[in-house]
Amino acid sequence: MSEVICGVHSVLHELQAGGRHPRELYCAPPLSPRVEELISLARRSGLEVKNMTRDDLEALAGTSHHQGVALVVEAFTFASWKELVDRCREAGKGNNLVLLLDSITDPRNFGALLRSADASGCRGVIVPKDRSCPVTGVVHKASSGALAHLPVCRVTNLVRAMADLKKEGFWVYGLAAEGSAQLFHQDLQGDVALVVGCEGKGLRPQVRKECDALLAIPMAGTVSSLNVSVAASIALFEVVRQRGEA
Repeated sequence: MSEVICGVHSVLHELQAGGRHPRELYCAPPLSPRVEELISLARRSGLEVKNMTRDDLEALAGTSHHQGVALVVEAFTFASWKELVDRCREAGKGNNLVLLLDSITDPRNFGALLRSADASGCRGVIVPKDRSCPVTGVVHKASSGALAHLPVCRVTNLVRAMADLKKEGFWVYGLAAEGSAQLFHQDLQGDVALVVGCEGKGLRPQVRKECDALLAIPMAGTVSSLNVSVAASIALFEVVRQRGEA
């Protein structure tokens, strides 16, 4: 099985990470300086580089937003639960941040969430097997390379995963507009797991019930809600801010 990653940033990060054994790099003229740098990097790694027309590259990538470059790699492999837990244990108590995604099905939102999770230092992202967007080229591009470095763990039961995180010493907080506590007033020290739900419906009832608390982002304008990736980013970096002050 193989997968196609397109876009300069995504391809660069995948080449640098090298974890999924890149197979071929495809380019379409005219070549930008950034694509030429990718070609040089690929050739130094012994990777075959092939030229094709922009129409053929679009057909290969499945999108016209390929920036003239596409990389064929092994299919994405999810991290195991054990790998994620071991990663958190190695970091030590009080140093872990994990993001859980409940029913996120839009690939651009998924990619943006992965980008924010990586930027904020998350140990990993947890998604359910069902009601979740698959990892696609659009997700890779929207993550801007984060997917090459960030473990994504797929679980059968998200609620059970939340309960297991609690056993590992995590506080589990859900983001909800009707949350009883304000995000900026909540103590977010220690090992924290943040849970976000899909736009419109938000968190499912059973997921809400398993949260230690539901946190709301205060809104000062007329708009009553934020895009899920924006809301998650605000919450993730509030954790980062509080830890920096501590």
